[in-house]
Amino acid sequence: MDLYKKFHISIGSNIGDKLENIQSSLDLIHSRIACFTAISSVYESESIGFDGNDFYNICASFKSNKSPYYIMQQLLAVEEILGRNRNNEKKYVSRIIDIDIILIENLTIDSEELKVPHKEMCNRRFVLEPLIEIDPNLIHPINKISLKEIYNSFKQNQKIKRTDLILNNPSSLLPIIKYNYIAVEGNIGSGKTSLSKQISADFNTKLMLERFIDNPFLAKFYKNPKEFAFKLEMSFLADRYQQTSEDLSQLNLFNQNIISDYDIHKSLIFSKINLNLDEFNLYRKLFYSLYNSIVKPDLIIFLNQTIKNLKSNIKKRGREYEASISDEYLTNINKSYSDFFKSRPDLNVKFIDVSEMDFVKNRLDYLSIINQID
Repeated sequence: MDLYKKFHISIGSNIGDKLENIQSSLDLIHSRIACFTAISSVYESESIGFDGNDFYNICASFKSNKSPYYIMQQLLAVEEILGRNRNNEKKYVSRIIDIDIILIENLTIDSEELKVPHKEMCNRRFVLEPLIEIDPNLIHPINKISLKEIYNSFKQNQKIKRTDLILNNPSSLLPIIKYNYIAVEGNIGSGKTSLSKQISADFNTKLMLERFIDNPFLAKFYKNPKEFAFKLEMSFLADRYQQTSEDLSQLNLFNQNIISDYDIHKSLIFSKINLNLDEFNLYRKLFYSLYNSIVKPDLIIFLNQTIKNLKSNIKKRGREYEASISDEYLTNINKSYSDFFKSRPDLNVKFIDVSEMDFVKNRLDYLSIINQID
């Protein structure tokens, strides 16, 4: 799955150190599934359907491109790590931890393993109240009624109160959140777009992706580099300048962080490889005439990959026009990036070796990259 969806979950506990149980579940979900985009206050509510201690309850949200069934299995694994085994339980009992998927945007699932939206969500104040707190405009995907309206018409007498207890969002401790504008760079096939999408989903940032698919000269360039190199580089520069000018002009206006899968210097780096000297000198003059008006990234993350991995990744994505890319061309791109960044100590560049990682499939590899950013 490539499309990221927002998951809303509920977490509760009424055994032992209830607050610590919930915090531990948040930490485990962060390390195994995704970073939280929102975490509600802690609510205290009475047990429903059985005699037991009062519960602490929260709702939280995160984005993921994994299947709902995969997410559910991971949440069940978190419960087991914390000491719960659903197979040995009656329907209503005290629980050290209870984690449920409540909503996945407008998605509906009705299977034996998983039901979304959660069938009891509209009958539980301890779900509705924290859910509305973190996402007040939610609409029930089946009856098309706002959760606020459902909550306001609630008839059942269920005791619940909002507490002053504090939970930590694990992602709030990561230094990456201090950067307003991050650009991810690297060679062709290094994973720039995949990493940018994941960071955007995890930290709820605006995502700016290069519009290379729309470039009419790209496929022609790989077939006939000499004839189409200048046209290709000029069209890329024009499009990158337009996109960065438009998107980054809103950076302070809306106070939203931005993650991009390219930096504008990419135009200068690739043009030096692809153009002859006269063309490059002309191109460079034009580049710097535009450069001063562009907002610069606070941080550039550069992904170092082996040529072997680059070739493998290029083959996996199956773009016909990239099939002819040679090892020599990729080596030249690596050298060009290296030479350029050495000549620009004013740029804040973080080099990360991802040659032994699979940060798309392995959450811990991804977090290793995030934890290297300081």
